[in-house]
Amino acid sequence: MKRHERMNALLELLGDRGRVDVEEAATALEVSAATMRRDMDALAEQQLLTRTRGGAVLSSVAYDLPIRYKHAHRSEEKEAVAKAAAKLVERGDVVGLSGGTTTTAIARVLATRPDFAEAGPQPHLTIVTNSLNIANELAVRPQIKIVLTGGVAHSRSFELVGPFSELVLQQISIDIAFIGANGMDPMMGATVHDEAEARVNRLMAERARRAVVVADSSKIGERCFARVGDADVFDTFITDNGAKEVTRREFADRGLKVVTARPSAGE
Repeated sequence: MKRHERMNALLELLGDRGRVDVEEAATALEVSAATMRRDMDALAEQQLLTRTRGGAVLSSVAYDLPIRYKHAHRSEEKEAVAKAAAKLVERGDVVGLSGGTTTTAIARVLATRPDFAEAGPQPHLTIVTNSLNIANELAVRPQIKIVLTGGVAHSRSFELVGPFSELVLQQISIDIAFIGANGMDPMMGATVHDEAEARVNRLMAERARRAVVVADSSKIGERCFARVGDADVFDTFITDNGAKEVTRREFADRGLKVVTARPSAGE
């Protein structure tokens, strides 16, 4: 694992747990304790974490990590989930995308699909998103119409939340929405760290004819602060093949169709 990938993974670990010690992080990332101390010190200089005696906690600047620091973590799994999700989208659809690394991967797959890139007088796809980074990436694609919700920007996740976001979403209809999650538990369903984010994500799902929760298997079993929903708003859960069969059955028993995406060899 390259250093920038390792540091991304460390930030992701902190994002999930809030606090880690040196030995714990070194074991999880399969490096020496000395290497982990150097990585923690480097991230502390960037104010992305705060060093403690024997470990680190998330910086007071943010408890959720900017998406640009997380994109490399579990990239193969997220790419597999993104490709499986993109297969559900048809030309002419209105697609909702919440913020997050997995939904960003979906946006990139959709943007490069040949049938959406063909020249024409009208856009071939409409993307509705509250994610600043997704809108920024897709704005240069003339054949994709971008609808960005209003709202207050979260500096940590690049998502727009609040009453202005909700006002826009209440006025539109979406064909299919892909909603990311920080945790996915068979009993709690999809959860995220922030209640405002959860509210906007749920509303986006409710405005869609079909709502799909997307999360790589490392999120399974995790419960975060704010609940988005389970089969009460979602009909499908797309994850990678790291999910255990017994866990997939638990989700199915709760009323969710589980789609298992397999990373391609060599990706």
